[in-house]
Amino acid sequence: MLTLFETEKSLAAAAVSLTDDDLSTDDPDPGGLLSSIRNGGDPLGDAFTALRSSAERRKDGAVYTPPAIVRSMLGWALDQEPPARVVDPGAGSGRFLIAAGQAFPRAELVGVELDPLAASLLRANLSVNGLTERATVLEADYRSAALPGISGRTLFVGNPPYVRHHGISADWKTWYRRTAAGFGIKASGLAGLHAHFFLRTLQLARAGDFGAFITASEWLDVNYGAAVRRMLTERLGCVGLHVLEPAAMPFAGSTTTGAITCFRVGSRPAAMRVRSVASAEALNRLAEGDEVPLSRAAVTPRWSVLLRPAAPCAPADFVPLGELVRVSRGQVTGCNRVWIAGDAAKHLPKQVLVPAITKARELIAAGDELGPEAALQCVVNLPVDLNEIEKRFRAAVDRFLAWAAQQGAATGYIASHRRAWWAVQLYEPAPMLCTYMARRPPAFVRNLRGAHHLNIAHGLYPREKLTELQMRQLLGFLRNRVSVADGRTYAGGLTKFEPRELERIQVPRLYALDAIASDMDRVANPP
Repeated sequence: MLTLFETEKSLAAAAVSLTDDDLSTDDPDPGGLLSSIRNGGDPLGDAFTALRSSAERRKDGAVYTPPAIVRSMLGWALDQEPPARVVDPGAGSGRFLIAAGQAFPRAELVGVELDPLAASLLRANLSVNGLTERATVLEADYRSAALPGISGRTLFVGNPPYVRHHGISADWKTWYRRTAAGFGIKASGLAGLHAHFFLRTLQLARAGDFGAFITASEWLDVNYGAAVRRMLTERLGCVGLHVLEPAAMPFAGSTTTGAITCFRVGSRPAAMRVRSVASAEALNRLAEGDEVPLSRAAVTPRWSVLLRPAAPCAPADFVPLGELVRVSRGQVTGCNRVWIAGDAAKHLPKQVLVPAITKARELIAAGDELGPEAALQCVVNLPVDLNEIEKRFRAAVDRFLAWAAQQGAATGYIASHRRAWWAVQLYEPAPMLCTYMARRPPAFVRNLRGAHHLNIAHGLYPREKLTELQMRQLLGFLRNRVSVADGRTYAGGLTKFEPRELERIQVPRLYALDAIASDMDRVANPP
C-alpha cells in the first residue's frame, strides 16, 4: 500500500499524474508502482525528473544518480566495517538510501532533502521498501541540519547537489568561508554547493566515519577546489578518486562530469587509489586504481594530472611558456548583443568600430595565421570621455547609447564596474592568439590582422621582443605540443585552457628557438 501524508499525497499525485482514486487503498498496486519500486526501480524519481524541466532541476542541483553508480558506491561501502547509521545529504527520491537500507539491515537511515516534493517521494519509497521504521527524513538544508551523536560509525553517501556559486546566497557563502577558516582552510565564495556539502560533512563527521560522494569533477582543477582538496588530504582521509571520462556523461539529460571520492575520516592513509573510467559500468566496487601518495596529492594544484601517467621531465633548455610570453584572456563586454556591432551600430563612426575575434571558430578557421584581410565582426569601443568623439558623430553615438541602455547594457555587473558603462576598453592587440575553450586542443594563431580579442580567446604578449621567425617557431611548437590533456575537460569533451595553465607549459628557451629559426631561414633562403 502506498502510504503518504495527505499534504504529500497531492504532490506525489501531481508528480506521477495520478488521481486520488489511483492512490486509494482499494488498488493495492496503482499503475504497477509498488512492483516496480520493490524490484529496485524508481518510478517516482523518474516521474520527478520528467515533471521538472532541466532548468528547474539545475537551479536546485537535482540530478538523480544512475543505478550503476549507486551500486558501485554501495559496493565500496560494503567492503568497509558496517555502519550504525547511513546519511544521504541530498537524498532526492532515495536511490542511495534505499540501496543502503538493503545493504545494511541494522543501520539507521537518515535522508536530508530540502525539496518537499522530493522528500515526499523519498518517504513513499522508504515505506514501500519496508524501511520506514528505521528511517528519518529531514526536510532541511544539509548545511543546517542537525545530526545527533551515535556510538557507532556513520556512512555518508550520495550525490551532493551541483549548484554553481551564482545560485548561492551571500549568507551561505559567508558561512562557507568562515566555517572553512575554522579548520584552517581558506575557501572561496566561487565554490559550488557540492563544496559546501563536503565542508558540512567535515563538520558532522567523527573519527571512524567514512563516505563516498559523487560530484561534478571540476573541483579537481579549479581554484575554488583547493579547499575541497585540502579537506580530503588533511581532514577527511581520502582513500579513492574515481573519475568518469568526460565522454561518459553519466547523468541522463545533464552535461555534467562525475568524480567519486571515497574517504575514511580520521585516518591518515599513505596513498589513495585514482583512476579514470570510460563508463559507469566500469566502476565496479571502486577497489581498483593506481596508488598515489597522499603527500603528492597535497601539493599537486590540479588533481586531473594524478589520473595520467607522469609526464617526462622537460629538457634542460626548456622553460615555462610564461617566461617568454604573458597570456591574457580577452576583454569581456558584459553584453555581447549590444557591443558586438549589429544594425544598431551601423551609423557609428568607423574609429569606434574595432575588428575583433568574437568566436573561437574564427581562430580555428584561420589556420596558422590571421591574415590582414580576414573578415571579422567589430566591437563598439567607445572612449570613456565622449567629448573625444567628433561633434558630427555625437548624435549617432547618443542614439546608440540610448538604445544600449534600453537593452540593459548600462546596468549589468560588468558595466557597473567600468569607469564609464559604455567603455568596453579593448586590450591592445596581441601578436599571437589562441582559443580558450573548444572540443579540441587550442588553436595557436599569428595575428597579422592586428585584431583585438574578446574573452573567448587568449592573447600571447611577448615579455621581450621576439623575431617573426621566433614567433612562428613558438606557435608551431605549441600546436604540436599542447593536447587536450593539458587543459580541463568537461562533460561532452569541452576543454578549457586558463591563462596560468598555458603559462606552465614547457617550451624551448629563446636561444633554442633562435637555432631552430636559423635552420628554417637557411632552408627558406639557401645561399
